[in-house]
Amino acid sequence: MSFNEHHFELDVHWTGNQGTGTSGYRDYSRSHNVLADGPGEILGSAAKPFRGDAERWNPEQLMLAALAQCHMLSYLHVAVMNNVVVTAYDDHATATLNVNPDGSGELTSATLRPRVSLADESQRALADSLHDQARDVCFIARSVNFPVHHEPESPPA
Repeated sequence: MSFNEHHFELDVHWTGNQGTGTSGYRDYSRSHNVLADGPGEILGSAAKPFRGDAERWNPEQLMLAALAQCHMLSYLHVAVMNNVVVTAYDDHATATLNVNPDGSGELTSATLRPRVSLADESQRALADSLHDQARDVCFIARSVNFPVHHEPESPPA
C-alpha cells in the first residue's frame, strides 16, 4: 500500500427480519448494525419517514456527521497552520434530501454552522475565512457531489 492510499473497513448486519424477511414493504424492520474494529458498533435504521426507527442513526445523518467531523478536523488543522488558536468548536449541521417521483433520492446540500471560540478575538476575520480552506482540504467534502455550505456563527458571549 502506498503512503498516499488508505483503506477503511466496516461491516453492516441487517437485524430487521421479523420472521418473513422482505415479503412485503411493511413486513420488515430497517434496523441494522454498523461495526468496525476499534470504535465498535453504531445502531442504524432508515430515517423515520422511510419506515425507520428514529432511535437509531440513519445513513443521511451519518453522511452529515462525516461532513461535519471532517470539516472540524480540517479547520483545526488549517487554524494551526495559520497560527490561530481555537479554544472551542461546535457545529449545528443540517442537510437536505430530495426524493424523486420514482422513489430515488439524493442529498442536495449540507450546511455547517460552526461556532469557533478563539484565544485572540482580533483574529476573527482570519478565523472565519479559514472555513473555505478547510472545505478545500476536507476529504469527505471533496468526495460528495452536492454543495457543502459554511455559515460560521459567533459563539455566545
